[in-house]
Amino acid sequence: MAQGRWSDLNQRLVSGAAMAGIGVLMIWLGGLWFTALAAVVCGAMIWELARMVASERGAEALQLALLGGAAVPLAHVLPGIFAFPILAATPLVGGALLKRERVLFGLFALGILVAGYGLAGFRTQYGMVWLFWLVLVVIATDVLGYFAGRFIGGPKFWPRVSPKKTWSGTVAGWIGAALIGVLFLGFTNAGPDLPWISVALSMASQAGDLAESAIKRRCGVKDSSSLIPGHGGLFDRFDGLLGAALLMLLVAQIVYVPEVRF
Repeated sequence: MAQGRWSDLNQRLVSGAAMAGIGVLMIWLGGLWFTALAAVVCGAMIWELARMVASERGAEALQLALLGGAAVPLAHVLPGIFAFPILAATPLVGGALLKRERVLFGLFALGILVAGYGLAGFRTQYGMVWLFWLVLVVIATDVLGYFAGRFIGGPKFWPRVSPKKTWSGTVAGWIGAALIGVLFLGFTNAGPDLPWISVALSMASQAGDLAESAIKRRCGVKDSSSLIPGHGGLFDRFDGLLGAALLMLLVAQIVYVPEVRF
C-alpha cells in the first residue's frame, strides 16, 4: 500500500528537477531566451489542449501548436496594438479547425497565450525576482499539497472534479505560499500585502489545476499527454502556474509592483 502511494515519487522528482533547472536558467537569462521558453511551452500546451478536445485531429493540433508558439514572440516584436489580435488568432483558428468544444478550446488557448506573452513582458519590465516568487509560490502549493494530502489525508476538496485532492493538501498549499511571501518580504521592498497576495496566487494555482482536471474529465483522458515522465503533459504540470500567472498579471495592473534587480 505504501509503495503504491509513493510509486510515482522518483519520476516526479527527477522530471520536476529537470524542468526546474531549465526554468530557472531561462528566467535568469531573460530576454529572447525566456520568450523562447514561453513560446515552446505555450505551443506544447496548445497541442495538448487540441488533442484532448479532438484526439482524431492530430495534424490540426500540430498546426495550432506552431501557430500558438509563434504568436508569443511575434506579439512582442510587433507594436502593442497588434498583440491581442495575434494572440486571439490561435483560439479562433482552433475553433474553425477542431469543430468541437470550441468555447472550451478558445478560452483555455487564449489564457495560455496571454499568460505566456504576459510573463515574457513581465520579466523584461520588472526583472526576474517576481517570476521566481511566482514559481516558488506555485511549487510550494503543489509540493506541500502533495505531501500533506498523502501524510494527513482527510476529506476530499472536490472529489467530483479531482478525486485525489484533499482539504489538508489545499490548506497546506496556502500556508506554504504565505511563507514564501514572508520570505520575499525580507529582501524586497514589497509591502505587507505580499503574504496574502501569495495565498491568493496559491488559490489561483489550485483553481488552474482544478480547471484542467475538469477538462480531462470532460474529454475522458487521464493526462494531457505523456511528454513528462511522472507528470503526464506540460498542461498537467503548468496548469497551476497558468492560473497563478494570470492572476499575477491582473494584480500587476492594479497595484504597484516594485522593480527588483540584481
